[in-house]
Amino acid sequence: MKATTSVGAATEAGTELPRIADPQHISPQDARELSRLFFERLAVLEEGTAEYQYARNTLIEMNMSLVRYAAGRFRAGNHSMEDVVQVGVIGLIKAIDRFDLSREVQFTSFAVPCIVGEIKRFFRDTTWAVHVPRRLQEARAELAKATEELSTRLGRAPKAAELAALMNLTEEEVVEAQVAANGYSSSSLDAAIGADSDEQDTPLSAFIGAEDPALERVDDLHALAPLVADLDERDRLILHLRFVEELTQAEIGRRLGISQMHVSRLTARIVARLRAGLLATD
Repeated sequence: MKATTSVGAATEAGTELPRIADPQHISPQDARELSRLFFERLAVLEEGTAEYQYARNTLIEMNMSLVRYAAGRFRAGNHSMEDVVQVGVIGLIKAIDRFDLSREVQFTSFAVPCIVGEIKRFFRDTTWAVHVPRRLQEARAELAKATEELSTRLGRAPKAAELAALMNLTEEEVVEAQVAANGYSSSSLDAAIGADSDEQDTPLSAFIGAEDPALERVDDLHALAPLVADLDERDRLILHLRFVEELTQAEIGRRLGISQMHVSRLTARIVARLRAGLLATD
């Protein structure tokens, strides 16, 4: 079937739309002519009817070449090209639903920006490992260009002030964009960093520092030292036996020749004194 013949026949009839066996494989010129015809009928058809659905679905299929053209302008990156095309189809459908023939604008001129915008939103919302404001996402691309340009010109990594002058931003805004750029991609803590023929790959987590809980103990012991020094000899001995040698109260009582209950009261008094001293120094 020739699409141009169907266009003429349908125009004369004025009521029925041509039945296209394979809408995705008609020529771009025929697609433009047929699209106008289908939009004219779509405007007067009742939404939800079989004829309306046929007109809308055929418009989508006839203009799939616009989606493929727009998707081809992007690098898929971590996404498959099929995913990008599917997102582009959403943009095409929105363009079809919003298109108004009375504006006398070619559908292709209206649809391509809609499709490209939908794909850009998809990358903006899914590509970044950490969500950052849109202005910082856009600043990252400008920052990369400015950094490359100045690095080539200066023969070294540019400073924030130099980037700010080129990008017409403040130094604070440049630094903010640089920090935000770190959120573009991420690595799994289980990702292998190096390979050794004799050993298994070492995960990234092995190279990342962690806060040592013992550091707080160092601060506490440093603050306790002068308080412990002020205790009498017996109190220091009780502390040593209880918390260093980890003897029980009964064992301490036998060592000192006093009752277990007496050891308990002495320990509680010593600890309370030390705690009060620590709180007083905070």
